[in-house]
Amino acid sequence: MSALHSTICTVRILDPMYKAFFNLTRNPFDLTPDPSCFVSTRRHNEALAALYYGVRWHKGFVVVTGEVGTGKTLLLRCLLRLLKDSKDIAYAYIFNGRLSPTEFLQYILSDFGLPASGKNKSELLLDLGQFLVSRGAKKLTTVLIIDEAHHLSEDILEEIRLLSNLETVDDKLLQIVLVGQPELDDKLDSLGLRQLKQRIALRAQLVPLDAGDTTEYIEKRLQIAGADLHANPIFPAETVAAVYQHSKGLPRLINTICENALIAAYARQLHAVTAEIIADVAREFRLDTCGRDAERTGRSAEIDVHHATNILLDIFSSLRSPGVKESGLDTVVAADRSEHEPHI
Repeated sequence: MSALHSTICTVRILDPMYKAFFNLTRNPFDLTPDPSCFVSTRRHNEALAALYYGVRWHKGFVVVTGEVGTGKTLLLRCLLRLLKDSKDIAYAYIFNGRLSPTEFLQYILSDFGLPASGKNKSELLLDLGQFLVSRGAKKLTTVLIIDEAHHLSEDILEEIRLLSNLETVDDKLLQIVLVGQPELDDKLDSLGLRQLKQRIALRAQLVPLDAGDTTEYIEKRLQIAGADLHANPIFPAETVAAVYQHSKGLPRLINTICENALIAAYARQLHAVTAEIIADVAREFRLDTCGRDAERTGRSAEIDVHHATNILLDIFSSLRSPGVKESGLDTVVAADRSEHEPHI
């Protein structure tokens, strides 16, 4: 265990003291997706607006995709908070898509408060259909929200498409929100799911933050936690630049780096986090391994090319040796086959 890791493990026990040291009222970089810590970048605002608009105005299918750590689950938590404030909305929230079609339907009905145990698929569909029709007649909104939707099988995605057939002449009875990693886009682009893809009314994509957004993200997170942004900065500009370099703009990694950097700075009794601390934390969490792997791959490729070149030169040299007649292409090919074919 490294010295930094040992220090971090020890100082976590003194969390209240660490917050007091930096004059904070809460942990600014907690990994828990808390809507009160939502930082509204342009992309996140667009995605949240698409989700809420799609649900509120009964658009049917809404899809949001983004890489790991871009804030998809936090975005959904913000949507759920908005929906809870609306008395006319009921939703089922699924975060585990590794289910059979029947289990999937049972989960939905249970989340809507309907009895589902022991019922077969046709019974489940009948009950769900009656539930949606009843709510639709009262002008109520019903939503199916699926996180980690990239894990859904094609069978489940087809079941979801069939559920979207439940509609009136002018309205969708079930609003469906799919949120997942870019693999979800790949699935929806497949030939077998083209009917579902054509029904998507709104799409949004979350991407990593740029350098400017990263600065704003860190400042707003600190502000939410009670930091005085007019005082000497806890994360100076060069430190933020180091955070961006190692996190690649992914909010989850920004949180991880910054939280552990604050703890390390407190352990050293520093009121400002240095770029060196960020580098130490990045090494501790092995955030620089990708670069080293790529470098090793590059060196390995150079060695392989050099080795292959030497083999070819040896072959060419042997073909020009006195024992081999230079009688044109046929002779060269024959010599090459006879000597090296057994090793292929």
